Amino acid sequence: MAAGPTRVGDLDAHLAVPPGDGPWPGLVLVHEAFGLDDTMRGHADRMAGAGYLTLAPDLFSRGRRAACLRATFAALRRGSGPAFDDVEAARARLLADPRCSGRVGVIGFCMGGSFALALAGRPGWAASAVNYGMLPSSPDALDAACPVVASYGGRDRSLTGAAERLEVALEARGVPHDVREYPHAGHSFLNPVATAPWWLAPVTRLVLHAGPEPEAAADAWRRIDAFLAEHLAG
Repeated sequence: MAAGPTRVGDLDAHLAVPPGDGPWPGLVLVHEAFGLDDTMRGHADRMAGAGYLTLAPDLFSRGRRAACLRATFAALRRGSGPAFDDVEAARARLLADPRCSGRVGVIGFCMGGSFALALAGRPGWAASAVNYGMLPSSPDALDAACPVVASYGGRDRSLTGAAERLEVALEARGVPHDVREYPHAGHSFLNPVATAPWWLAPVTRLVLHAGPEPEAAADAWRRIDAFLAEHLAG
């Protein structure tokens, strides 16, 4: 596997290429609220190892991080804006790569999970892997959604009931899905290490119960791999 820095327009990005010969299905990875760090790059490399040409744009690399963070969450609330344009540009970059099979999915974590779910109902995406992402303000955003695999932590108080509501919305619309809540996990349980800065500890510990949960993570990765193998690679 090869992996390293690249660009998506004027954004920094990380591209991870599977071993062997392509073409491979493409996967856009949307990072969590702490940006494109080593943990997110590690997730991209993992997905490349599973056979996906994986591109992770750094949505916060255009300017000051605080301003980029505010603008990105504002776009998420509106459902439109530069951050969505940047993710779509990453999808277009993959489609233009001769090593891509022509099918592209999205995987996101935390903030990125919210983007992955928002994008599921838009054309052009073959599958969406949502990890502790906020639900759209209206379930109608999931009309005609692509297949969705989603994982949540039951101890994450910021997303209480999200898994059940998502399951109901997808089932009602006949969208292929696999949604699961892990009772003993909190937010960011797929990360192998805690990534939140120390000054956020009161929130991450008391509200999000954020941090690694290896048993839940292993099962979630197994489900993600199986679901994408069927709906993106298949």
